[in-house]
Amino acid sequence: MSTSAAGKGRSPRADAQRNRDHILDTAAQFFSEHGVSGSLDAIAKKAGVGAGTLYRHFPNRETLLAALLTARDEELEVRRDAIRSETRDAGDRLEQWLIALIDWAGAFDGLPEPLRAATSTEFSPLGITCQGYITTTDEFLIAAQKDGAARSEVRGRDLFLAALAISWVRDAAMADETSAQTLTNLTKAGWATSSGADSGH
Repeated sequence: MSTSAAGKGRSPRADAQRNRDHILDTAAQFFSEHGVSGSLDAIAKKAGVGAGTLYRHFPNRETLLAALLTARDEELEVRRDAIRSETRDAGDRLEQWLIALIDWAGAFDGLPEPLRAATSTEFSPLGITCQGYITTTDEFLIAAQKDGAARSEVRGRDLFLAALAISWVRDAAMADETSAQTLTNLTKAGWATSSGADSGH
């Protein structure tokens, strides 16, 4: 095959990748302005592509959101690794991980709801992402329970859902700048033992 022929063979894939990246950039901006319930057709229009092009890359809203969260997943994993490597007690590590989850779920207004819905969908892209972080939450929780810093009846899944709820409250109309921290403290009072609560922030 000639060099020119090979180049032509690669061109459609390169164009498709550029379209995909452009749609993601446009969707990130659009969701930042309008929340995750904004129209996918409006995103396609703003990106200057046909709706069919968008749906070829992202068949539904959940697939698009999962792709948008990929970069934030990397940021969250960096925070997770930093929390693991720091010399804190197990209860403090769990607390810092839950704060990281709250920040991650607040990437776009309204994101916590599709994340919550995805936890009950076994094979969805968002569901797979959520299940991975529930597993990580379990790891931090079990370590805190072994250390006597967390109550034995608490489950990682419940703490993950609590983090989503707090993230949602942050953007709620009635919330103010203290709402998320107040709920974070209340949540900690529910999962931490007396010794764990006394040693926290």
